[in-house]
Amino acid sequence: MDNTESKEEMQELFEDVSNYFFLLSEPTRLKILHALCDGERTVGEIVTEIEASQANVSRQLNILYRAKILERRKDGTQVFYRVDDQATIDVCRTVCTQMASKMELKHQSKKSAVENFMSTGGE
Repeated sequence: MDNTESKEEMQELFEDVSNYFFLLSEPTRLKILHALCDGERTVGEIVTEIEASQANVSRQLNILYRAKILERRKDGTQVFYRVDDQATIDVCRTVCTQMASKMELKHQSKKSAVENFMSTGGE
């Protein structure tokens, strides 16, 4: 493999990774994935859990399904969705854990500043 082929393959890889993260950049999609972490749910259950409109949830479910992150099945009039790509859930959990830690540190820093301000009488 020459250097040109390697660069082209890396460019393609970076584009695929970028598209993957773009897919996960929509908050409703993240809420849907969170709702499905514990197992299969109907569209109605997802709508209720994430408190979004059925039209928006259905649109986002379809995007995740076409990306092969979710699997779906029909049972009568009900459509059930479940996670088909556990790696995506693992990525989301890792990022959420990291962001939650940062938020906690930021919250503690603000709380310490307020406590310090209150104990010194604002001086």
